[in-house]
Amino acid sequence: MIEYQFTKDWFHWAPKVWTQLTPMLSGKAGQRHFLEIGSFEGRSSVWIAENMMQDGDELRCIDTWKGGEEHGEVEERFRHNLAVAAEKFPRRHIFQSKGRSIQELARCLVEAPEGFATFDFIYIDGSHEAPDVLTDACMSWPLLNAGGLMVFDDYMWGNPRDPLHRPKIAIDAFTTIFGETAEVIRIGYQLVVRKNR
Repeated sequence: MIEYQFTKDWFHWAPKVWTQLTPMLSGKAGQRHFLEIGSFEGRSSVWIAENMMQDGDELRCIDTWKGGEEHGEVEERFRHNLAVAAEKFPRRHIFQSKGRSIQELARCLVEAPEGFATFDFIYIDGSHEAPDVLTDACMSWPLLNAGGLMVFDDYMWGNPRDPLHRPKIAIDAFTTIFGETAEVIRIGYQLVVRKNR
C-alpha cells in the first residue's frame, strides 16, 4: 500500500482537540462540507478525511502552494497524500482549490446557494499575517452554516511585540466584531468558535 509522505508535523498536537470537536459537527453525516484554508502537505486534510468525514462528505482545500523555494515539492506531496486518502476512502471527496484564498473564497461565495451557508467546518491556517487572517475569517463566515465550527490556527503563535505579523490580533478583532453570532468554545493554541445563527 502507498503511504503518506510528510516532511513537517505542525499538527501532531491538534488531533486531541479535534477529536473533541468531531461530535460537535453540524450537518448530517454524509452530506457535510469542510473547508480548509492553508493545506501545505495535507496532514490536516488527511486527518479530516480519516477522522471527521463520513462517506459522501466533501472537503475543499485552498492554498497557493507557493510558501517557499520548495513549494513545487510541497504541492506534489499534497497531491500524493490526497491520492492516498482517496484510495483509502474513495467515497470521501477532497478537492484542491489552487489560488489565493481571497480569490477562492470569492468563488465560493459566488457559487454558494442563496443565503450563502455551505460549510459545516472551516479551518483557517493560510497565513500568519493579521490582515490575511481577518480577511479569510470575514469572507468565510457567511459560508459557515449555523451551528458550524470555525477553527483558527496559531492563536498563540509568534512574538507578541510584532502583532500585525501573527494571527492573534485578527482573531480577537473577528470574535469581537462577530460576537453576536460567534461563540468562542475553546481558547488555546487554536481558537474555536461556533456560529450561533
